[in-house]
Amino acid sequence: MFAVVRMRGTVDVHRKIKETLKMLRLHKKYHCVVVPDTPSYRGMLQVVKDYVAFGEINAETLALLLRLRGRLTGDRKLTDEYVKEKTGYETIEDFAKAVVEGKASLKDLPDLKPVFRLHPPRKGIKNIKWHYPRGNLGYHGEDINKLLYKMR
Repeated sequence: MFAVVRMRGTVDVHRKIKETLKMLRLHKKYHCVVVPDTPSYRGMLQVVKDYVAFGEINAETLALLLRLRGRLTGDRKLTDEYVKEKTGYETIEDFAKAVVEGKASLKDLPDLKPVFRLHPPRKGIKNIKWHYPRGNLGYHGEDINKLLYKMR
């Protein structure tokens, strides 16, 4: 599973990149989506690598995102009771672990919005014109979890 965070705005974006960001549902800065690791998504990430930060998300960070930033339709928070009712998993942490292992999907929660709206990173951004590790763009690997924690 990849976590993809849009880091740059919309001014002077090429049409192909803008359409790819729209397909990824990254309409605004600091929006995050979780996508599976498939060849088609890898190609899309290669196209938008100069506008997003992405990497492999772990179960602990996904549970944190679901608990703090997961929203249902009607702007209701995601709760353990809702997860237990809809999926059978006891807590959000159990569900997140199953999603990362591939046993479940975020689509198992029918009213969950696919986009997490995050804060700007605490303690600031390195740079949004350079790639990782000098800046914040591109492939982060496991270090995306640190960035997501700063943006919780």
